[in-house]
Amino acid sequence: MNDKIKAVMQSAKSACGYIGSRNTQDKNAMLKTIADALVKNAKPIIKANKTDIKNATDKPSYFIDRLMVDENRIKGAAEGLIKLIDLPDPIGEVVEVFNRPNGMRVEKCRVPLGVIAIIYEARPLVTVDAIGLCLKTGNSVLLRGSKDAIETNREIVKIIKAALVKNKYQSDCVGFIDDTSRDSANYLMQAREYVDVLIPRGSAALIKAAVEGASVPVIETGAGNCHAYVEATADLGIAEKVILNGKLSRPSVCNSLESLLVDNSIAKQFLPRIVQVLASNGVEVVGCGKTKAICPQISLATNDDFYTEFLALKISIKVVDGVTEAISHINKYGTKHSEVILSKDKSAIDKFLQLVDSAAVYANCSTRFTDGFEFGFGAEMGISTQKLHARGPMGLRELTSCKYKIYGDGQVR
Repeated sequence: MNDKIKAVMQSAKSACGYIGSRNTQDKNAMLKTIADALVKNAKPIIKANKTDIKNATDKPSYFIDRLMVDENRIKGAAEGLIKLIDLPDPIGEVVEVFNRPNGMRVEKCRVPLGVIAIIYEARPLVTVDAIGLCLKTGNSVLLRGSKDAIETNREIVKIIKAALVKNKYQSDCVGFIDDTSRDSANYLMQAREYVDVLIPRGSAALIKAAVEGASVPVIETGAGNCHAYVEATADLGIAEKVILNGKLSRPSVCNSLESLLVDNSIAKQFLPRIVQVLASNGVEVVGCGKTKAICPQISLATNDDFYTEFLALKISIKVVDGVTEAISHINKYGTKHSEVILSKDKSAIDKFLQLVDSAAVYANCSTRFTDGFEFGFGAEMGISTQKLHARGPMGLRELTSCKYKIYGDGQVR
């Protein structure tokens, strides 16, 4: 293992005792210090970000959107930290209490996970969210971003660590690995001595590599091949509004809409309308044979299109025969992230919400709400698409574990 990376890991591990023992007042003061420092130092962050963007000229537009940092986005990240201050501290929360027949009292309570390692791609403000969430939950954090955001990440971490030290807080609980080689990612995946949990955030390839290659525990975050199903009874005005918001508001993010399913009974009525408005907003539309028969101007979708998270102004459309086929299609082609049904039929809504196997399922509202801030979590570590420990937006409670405290007066077994 690279000696420099090992030293960062060792420091983060050693700092677990420090950050894990801070009280809520201390941790909130740290978050306020960081938020103020980010806003005050927005210019050097933006300057560093311009270097990253200049080096990414060969990247697609959705990638640049994810990479870009401006004053408003920095303020938004700082506001997320302030929101965390307002939220209850989960550490020490007593989840359950029970008494045993022998007189022992058992308390199940929340504790930090320890050292959380994050491997992430071109979203530099993930750096801020990760640090804020980990500090509030008493965890050390190891950050390993991508080469595309290296200058921005390095500047953000430098500002944060300097602000902590200036205010007499230990900064080793924030570890930054500026080696963006594949080897550095592999070190984190195998560092059982130092890392308690690994969270990969980024492409399907990154997440697959972490899940398959890590010997440390992994919380899997997933790509967002999100679907909207327009059921036979849908209010078509609401359906259009939800679809356009899901596809157009920010196409490059994981909760944007990628695939549209339309009930066969309303396809001839709704498809020309929605295809026209999507196309007029610059969206490339591909569809199944039935969709193309109704809207011959679109391209025929391939099977791969239905599996694809486009992250761009592109959408796939399929005509389905009822809610059962819609559910089957989503469970086959989706990524277990976020799906929505547009319907007035309670039985169809209930069936969809019950049987679609995704982390977030909506009725008559946009998938764009799958977000820690929108859920009231202040920020998020990512959207977990697995089923163990955490699922959906990962906020404060999802970054904790539990321990049992048992009180007795001499009981033996």
